Amino acid sequence: MNTRAKDKLIVALDFDSPRRALELFDALREVVGMFKIGSQLFTNAGPDIVRQIVSKGGRVFLDLKFHDIPNTVAAAGMASARLGVSIFNVHASGGAEMMKRTAGAVGELCLKEGLAKPRVIAVTLLTSIDKDTLAQIGIPGEPRSVVTGWALLAADSGLDGVVASPQEIEVVRQAVNKSDFLIVTPGIRSSDNKGDDQRRVLTAAEAIRAGADYLVVGRPILEATDPVAAAGQIVAEIGTAQQQRD
Repeated sequence: MNTRAKDKLIVALDFDSPRRALELFDALREVVGMFKIGSQLFTNAGPDIVRQIVSKGGRVFLDLKFHDIPNTVAAAGMASARLGVSIFNVHASGGAEMMKRTAGAVGELCLKEGLAKPRVIAVTLLTSIDKDTLAQIGIPGEPRSVVTGWALLAADSGLDGVVASPQEIEVVRQAVNKSDFLIVTPGIRSSDNKGDDQRRVLTAAEAIRAGADYLVVGRPILEATDPVAAAGQIVAEIGTAQQQRD
């Protein structure tokens, strides 16, 4: 994927205030390529926040991690497509039928209504989950093996990619033999930033060199004294890493 460095950066608008989210969007819209709207902002502001950003020319990754019976998730996927999002996600643990049904429904809808088709990706394991957490919820094995299996399931179900932590990028690339299979990677931290509640993390440069397509960054930008400068620094790191990888 030959994408400009700034287009690889997705900024997480993890606010409860739509005003603050729109202010940061306006400040960063020329600096980064996409914005993530997750459960916190969507629950407070509703779908209108997506419409506002899309109407201003912004690209949105709708990070609601749909996980329900196949018909329900397919319907949610179609609603996401009608909002004009660029990417949305479902939970891989929902199974093959759920993912296949959603991918098919979204494709048919976009063809029928002339909509731009969003990329549908699957969440594998949250970056807060480690081996101990997996054991608590009854899933045996290491995070790496679980992520690999779910990534293969997502690919076989017709999805466009996965959300995977930085530490699983390489094994997903090795397992899924599709050059256009997206890997969207959260858990990005600067070298002097603690991981907080996220355990499986890397720096932006490390993730790009490992093969990530998009990086999702929240707190290192949101909590910075100068968010624009912080985002610009990450974009510069991405650009340097791309050159090294190429």
